[in-house]
Amino acid sequence: MGKHKKVDIRKRRQRLLKEKRKELQQKSIKTEKKPTKALDIRLEKETKLYWIRALTGALSALIGRLIFGFIGWFLLLWMLAWWFLFPFVVSFIIFRYEYDKEEWYWKNIILPGIGIHFFLFMIFGVFIHTTLYFIPGFSSVLELFT
Repeated sequence: MGKHKKVDIRKRRQRLLKEKRKELQQKSIKTEKKPTKALDIRLEKETKLYWIRALTGALSALIGRLIFGFIGWFLLLWMLAWWFLFPFVVSFIIFRYEYDKEEWYWKNIILPGIGIHFFLFMIFGVFIHTTLYFIPGFSSVLELFT
């Protein structure tokens, strides 16, 4: 009987773990390149709409209060116009998403990002209104030109 060769289990295990990590990284790179499922494509669309909704919430507050000088109900109506109309403009005119007849439902366009839109609108609107309150005789940029 010959002597058994000693095998360092820790080194062998580390080598196998490194190989497994490399395989997983290669698989994840291949799968991340393009979404193939309909769910992934829909989630990408909703994610873009969500971040555009966040941006439009902040910008509509800035434009409505700073440039036009809306206060109170007029500012609320301004926000609602951006809230309900601009997502349709983004999805159908700017990005030109194509929705299947079975998949398309108006709530898929309106719902993503309602909370972030309202939250950022309120934060930016209150901040701009408070800042403008301390500038005497200034209510909007348009007032300077008239």
